[in-house]
Amino acid sequence: QLVEFAVTLPLLMVFVVGIFDFSGAFTLKQKLTNAARDAARAAAAEPATDLSRSLPVSVNDAFLAADNYLAANQINDCGIAATGSPTGLTWTFTASGNGCASPGLKLIINRGYYFPQTGAALPSVTCASQSVAGGQTAVIATCVSIQYAYKWRFGRVASLLGSAVALPTEISATAVAMNEN
Repeated sequence: QLVEFAVTLPLLMVFVVGIFDFSGAFTLKQKLTNAARDAARAAAAEPATDLSRSLPVSVNDAFLAADNYLAANQINDCGIAATGSPTGLTWTFTASGNGCASPGLKLIINRGYYFPQTGAALPSVTCASQSVAGGQTAVIATCVSIQYAYKWRFGRVASLLGSAVALPTEISATAVAMNEN
């Protein structure tokens, strides 16, 4: 019985750690999706008249909605600050401090996200607008993407069995809301 236990214990540990680790990653994915969705709704409800400013009110509202959601759900915001770098109508906020795993937290807010009325694909993690074919109507929306570093414990336990597991270093979530104004 001791030999059987010694043989099955590593396998049991892999299963237990795998269950906890993957459920933690799934829970984090759901929370990031909710944060992105709340941020997209907050920005889409604001008027687009101030988008020429360095940090528009709508983008700041989306940033605060995402940051407050992370804080309310005890997710480390990596010390992210509302000093993003704009490229056109897309603002990118990054942070890797405050005890975050590398590469940290990245929040992308695109207030001018275009996608076709029919046949649109899922938004990319970069919130880059989709191409609209001639004759189709473009829908203008707000896209919010959150990329968060996740440190897996499963890979270390699986290596005890001699298996090398390559898992993603970050978990991402993207949400789109049609602009109301």
